Amino acid sequence: MAKVMVGLSGGVDSAVAAALLLEQGHEVTAAYMKNWVNEEGIPGDCPWQQDIESAVAVCKTLGIEFRVIDLIDSYRSRIVDYLVEGYRSGITPNPDVWCNREMKFGVFLDYALGQGFERVATGHYARKREAPDGSPVILRGADPNKDQSYFLALLTPWQARHAWFPTGEMLKPQVREAARRFNLPVAEKKDSQGICFLGQVKMSDFLSHYLPDNPGEITDTSGRALGQHRGLHLYTLGQRKGHGVASPREGMAYVVVGKDLARNRLILGWDNAESPGLYAADCVVGTLSDLAGDLTERNRVEAQPRYRSRAEPATLTRLSDSRVALRFDRPQRALSPGQICGFYDGGRLLGGGVFESVGAGGP
Repeated sequence: MAKVMVGLSGGVDSAVAAALLLEQGHEVTAAYMKNWVNEEGIPGDCPWQQDIESAVAVCKTLGIEFRVIDLIDSYRSRIVDYLVEGYRSGITPNPDVWCNREMKFGVFLDYALGQGFERVATGHYARKREAPDGSPVILRGADPNKDQSYFLALLTPWQARHAWFPTGEMLKPQVREAARRFNLPVAEKKDSQGICFLGQVKMSDFLSHYLPDNPGEITDTSGRALGQHRGLHLYTLGQRKGHGVASPREGMAYVVVGKDLARNRLILGWDNAESPGLYAADCVVGTLSDLAGDLTERNRVEAQPRYRSRAEPATLTRLSDSRVALRFDRPQRALSPGQICGFYDGGRLLGGGVFESVGAGGP
C-alpha cells in the first residue's frame, strides 16, 4: 500500500480519486492547492472559497486529513508571469499544460515528497502503466470524450513516475455513479471550465489587467486597411469572432491569419484553405518532454496540436535533444507559437513540446 497525497480541487473527479484510493487500502491525505484568489479584482468568478468548502466536506465524508497549501507566490512566478510575458511577446501560451508541469507535478509534488508521501494523485482522465524496465507509461483516458492525457504532455519521466490517475480507467458517468456510491457531497457538482485555477475569468479580462491596450491597424493579407484592433495580445490565430470586422462577402468570414509585431498589425484573411497563413504543415517544436525515452529518435509520430483536435500523422526530424522539426502529412489550421503539441503512438503519450515557429503552407 502507498502513502498518497491527492490534489483535491473541490470537484467530483479528484474526490472520487481519493475515495477509490482509500477503498483500495492506501494511506490517503488530501490537499487543496491555493494558487489564486483574484485579489486584483479582475472581473469574473474565482470560486476558491467554495472549492475549499467542497473539499472539506469530501474529506469529512471520507474521514481523511485535509490540508490547504498556499502556492500563490509560486503560481504567480511560474504561471501568471509566463502567461503575461508570452502574450506580450506575441505567442499564445497554454496555462493548463504548464500548470500540470510546474504546479501539480512540480511545486505540489515536491511538497508531497518532502512530507513523506510516495505519490501525488489527481482526477485526470488518463491511464498510467509501467514498462518492463519500470519507466512510466501514460495512456489516453478510457473515456474518449474526457481524455486529458494531452494536458500531461510536458511532464518529465520523473514527474510521471510519481503521478497517479485513479479515475482514468473510468467513463465520466461511472465517476458520477462512484461519487453517489461513496455519498460524496460533490456527486452532482458541475465541472469547472475556466483557466487553470482562475475560475470563470475571461482571458481577455485577465490580460487587460496586466497588459495595457496597444491599438493598431487591422489589414487583410494584401495590406488593405480594415479597421483598428485593441492590442495584438487579445487575438489568436484562427479567431473568427471578436475582431470587429464584418465580412463583405455573404457566407464568408474573416479570420485572424497573422500578427505583424513590428508594425503592430492584425492580419485577417478568409476562413478557407487558400487563405495565406491560416494553414501550415511545417513547424519547429521545442522544450521537449520525452516520456517515451526515444522521442527524438522516432521518424513517425501522431501529433496533437491542441486539446480538442485529433492526433495527426507527422514526420519528426531531430534538431537537438530538446527540439524537433515536425511536418504534418496534412497541413493544420491555426498552428500557433506558444501552444502545446502532444506526441502519441496510438493511445500512448510519447511526450510533447511547445510550438516555437510555424511555416505557412496550404492543404
